[in-house]
Amino acid sequence: MSSPDTGNDETGNDETGTESSTTATDSTREQRHPAVIATAIALPVALVVGVLVAAIAVNRSPVHDPVALGPVDAPEAASAQCTSLLDALPEDLGDYTGAELAEPAPVGARAWVSSEENAEPVVLRCGLPRPVGFDVAAPLQVINGVQWFEVSGDRDGIDASTWFVVDRGVYVALTVPGDSGPTPLQDASTAVASALPQQPLDPAPLQ
Repeated sequence: MSSPDTGNDETGNDETGTESSTTATDSTREQRHPAVIATAIALPVALVVGVLVAAIAVNRSPVHDPVALGPVDAPEAASAQCTSLLDALPEDLGDYTGAELAEPAPVGARAWVSSEENAEPVVLRCGLPRPVGFDVAAPLQVINGVQWFEVSGDRDGIDASTWFVVDRGVYVALTVPGDSGPTPLQDASTAVASALPQQPLDPAPLQ
């Protein structure tokens, strides 16, 4: 009885194994192709979407023109006290954001604007003369340790008020729209209290 030809069987098994391995490799390569293609497509799409989102965000950011302020009598606007106050003022007053002033920008002035369309700005001026109407009988309001004298625009049909700081070394005016709320005055008071030392009141005598 002849013995089995084991060499031929081994050769056959090797060929079968090689063929199976090649087939498996080809199958794996074919399975990877869709994933590679999907990744190649997804990355540019993600980049495009990111650019579009960024562009939309930029376009939605409010862009304001510089605020134009006319000249007023402000003999102390360039004083060291006004400079100290301007440096102490915050970037935001409540919901109002610091704005650029149109040239020629008056000395001793700052402005803040709202994100609301067509809203009037909040305007601060430093170094003014004593306000008309501030006499010994004038009512005052204390906000965050600062005494203010209010001049309302109601009589002139203006929906705004101008508040004057009257207990510091210089007079400071803050004009606020009627719907601005109390926060701009509160934030401005904090800056005034930190930058300017308190001084005795100097109201006009009664006429």
